[in-house]
Amino acid sequence: MVAEQVRRGGVRKRRLAPFLGLTALLAGCAGAASVGAHLLRPNAYASVRSIETRSDFHDPALLAQAWALPVAAAYRRRPYEYQSNPSFCGPATVANLLRSLGVDFSQADVLRGTTFQPWFGVLVNGLTLEELADLLRRRLDRQVHVVRDLSLAAFREAMKRSNNPEKRLIVNFHRGPLFGRGAGHFSPILGYLADADLVFVGDVNGDYRPFLVSSERLWRAVATMDGTSGKPRGLLIIDTALSDRPGEAD
Repeated sequence: MVAEQVRRGGVRKRRLAPFLGLTALLAGCAGAASVGAHLLRPNAYASVRSIETRSDFHDPALLAQAWALPVAAAYRRRPYEYQSNPSFCGPATVANLLRSLGVDFSQADVLRGTTFQPWFGVLVNGLTLEELADLLRRRLDRQVHVVRDLSLAAFREAMKRSNNPEKRLIVNFHRGPLFGRGAGHFSPILGYLADADLVFVGDVNGDYRPFLVSSERLWRAVATMDGTSGKPRGLLIIDTALSDRPGEAD
């Protein structure tokens, strides 16, 4: 009797396994569809000429100069981590920033124990600028400032600060004004070539890799609306020196 029950239980488990697998697959696809729904909207930037066509985008000589900048050099001391899926640009950005400060975190480590939990590997709707700031404050006991609505002149001044080893900058931008395609994205800013007015964006997407872009072009990509938060995109400026005063500037 016991053997018969075991056999029947085994049959039920074998029959149930494909059903559970299909359920998980459909749920995962649903989550991915939620994240990527905005990608199905008409491309408002289809007429934009991509910065990939510019000679300075991945120019070897300029990139060599950029990697020699003090903050970029700090990022280069450890292997650069690219996002594991399209929804993980935020965690990958935080992981790389922490590594530049000598804290060995992976993008999975960044989310562990937080309220920002992936669903079947996907961060549904990604993260907003404020949420990424909160995540950074949790992982790093430093001041994190949220900065929005900068004029072009003020944005250039902020880019100059990206060469200061006591600062780290993260940019939240829409890919459309840069590449003529894509959606909202996070990446660290690794430095600024002032003479050429080129920002060194440490893109965490392995298809793009770190690239150079004019401050004006990046500013336009930052001056877009985040559909999730209903607020303009912007920058995070992190003070690397220890401080007793947590702060945020909107």
